[in-house]
Amino acid sequence: MTDVMNPVEVLDERECWELLELAPMGRIALAAAGELDIFPINFAVHDGALWFRTAPGTKLVELTVNPEVALEIDGWDEGEAFSVVVKGEAERIEHGQQLDEAERLPLAPWVPTLKYRWVRIRPTHVTGRRFRRGPEPERF
Repeated sequence: MTDVMNPVEVLDERECWELLELAPMGRIALAAAGELDIFPINFAVHDGALWFRTAPGTKLVELTVNPEVALEIDGWDEGEAFSVVVKGEAERIEHGQQLDEAERLPLAPWVPTLKYRWVRIRPTHVTGRRFRRGPEPERF
């Protein structure tokens, strides 16, 4: 919990994973050929990784060119806010036991489109912060 003297709290990795498991969506950042892109995605947490579905297009092309990605979630209420960032490597899941495993995850597209390509993000860094909300302090 944050306190009056320190309105920013560093979350441990367990707390970050708990927030990721509750998050309905996040934003994935990709960088390929000098271009940065950010896309909203819904995802599932499974077996120490983040999984999402997508259609052929920009996301798949970019993560094929450069599999290093970042995913961010955030949330807030009247008293607090939080942010969790996952950095890792994305890999397309296209066949075999891993695809069967992915198909069993409780994850459906939010829009009525066919998203039959699976991607797994294997995290290398998971960090998070919680913030006590309030007015800016007086300047002295």
